[in-house]
Amino acid sequence: MSDDGRLGLVGAASIALGGMIGGGVFAVLGVVAQIAGAAAWLSFSGACLVSAAAAYSYLRLNDLSDRRGGSVTQIQAFTGNGAVAGVVGWTLLFGYLGAIAMYAFAFGSFAVELLGTTHPLARPVASVVGIGLFVGLNVLGTRASGISETALVAVKLLVLLVFGLWGFYYGNRTGSLDFGLGRLTSVGPYYALAVSFVSFQGWQLLMYDQEAIANPREILPKAIYLSIAVTVVVDGLIAIVVTSLAPTEVILQNPETALAVAAEPFMGQVGFTLVSAAAIFSTGSAVNGTLFSAAYFTKGMIGDGLFPDAVGRAGTDGVPTRTVVVLGTVAAGFAAVGSLQGITSFGSLAFMAVFGAMSYLAFRERDGYVSTLVPAVGVVGTSILFPVLLYHLATNEPGTFTTVVLAAVAVVSLELLYFERETIRDGFHAVEERIES
Repeated sequence: MSDDGRLGLVGAASIALGGMIGGGVFAVLGVVAQIAGAAAWLSFSGACLVSAAAAYSYLRLNDLSDRRGGSVTQIQAFTGNGAVAGVVGWTLLFGYLGAIAMYAFAFGSFAVELLGTTHPLARPVASVVGIGLFVGLNVLGTRASGISETALVAVKLLVLLVFGLWGFYYGNRTGSLDFGLGRLTSVGPYYALAVSFVSFQGWQLLMYDQEAIANPREILPKAIYLSIAVTVVVDGLIAIVVTSLAPTEVILQNPETALAVAAEPFMGQVGFTLVSAAAIFSTGSAVNGTLFSAAYFTKGMIGDGLFPDAVGRAGTDGVPTRTVVVLGTVAAGFAAVGSLQGITSFGSLAFMAVFGAMSYLAFRERDGYVSTLVPAVGVVGTSILFPVLLYHLATNEPGTFTTVVLAAVAVVSLELLYFERETIRDGFHAVEERIES
């Protein structure tokens, strides 16, 4: 942290890592392993590549623009179309809500495992209580500082590296390691790549915290690329260990807590407890950080007239209480009634749409080989992964597919109603005038 209290490289990277580690290893790993098997680490690597291309696009647009910020700011700056920026903003916000619900789902699952209860309502209740706790903390103005977030991420990384390296050594010694290269000829790893996309969006939070970063033009790119690189290495290592050591039937039955289950063969009950506790802290931290950033993001949209002011007041100092409560309530509803597969898929689709749009915008502003190729990877990658995920859900998870499609239709309908409200209101007035005449 700098002398003026702003975040340095380590602090900024830690904030991004907090969300991505919470999303990848502790929340999505089991779902990805279910689909890709031992090739899960390759699915994470592919998703990381597309996300990194999107990160480059965000950073390039920030360098070209007179305004620094995320997707809504840059779309307004480069297209001058507030409605399009608003639609993207709404989509991104619902992606954040899906991510919060995903973290809370994992939070509840690990909490239930530690408590040893099997009651069917235990997981939903624990997830809702977890979100409620962090809503309260945000309302009170409590948020991990750069120093505390760095310490928390350091502890999580230490636990994961001990687990990963110890597990890799154990698997190598017993001949259990499986890298899943033979599965690349099947469709599973590619479906899993699309599902895991949501776990690589945590770096985007830094785009909205640039004022809190010392010298953002220099530190922001380094922090984002560093966090993505560390995440893909950690995710890959843990994925190899879990899919090699945890029986397939255990992963299928307990996708939410597969990481803790995989620790038992070589770390015993202590390892199971340690990993579960680390998961609770990690997913809780991810809920808190994402909720905080989503609330500020919503506050900015309200101030720009892109979101109804009934959700909060843009002029409020700090985090708007009403906004935090509304966002927390919606996310809690997702976490309570949704499946992990459904929540993860919804979040991935939302972020694919937004990241694809930003990559396309950066591609339009290309002026050289790198500025052409990298955004093109983001555009092509998201354009392929979006229908691939929908096809996977439609053919393998029809119930989840229906839920995700209905949720997407509801979100798009709300967006259209909000941004076309003036046209609709004028239409009603015209009808009333004709009736009266």
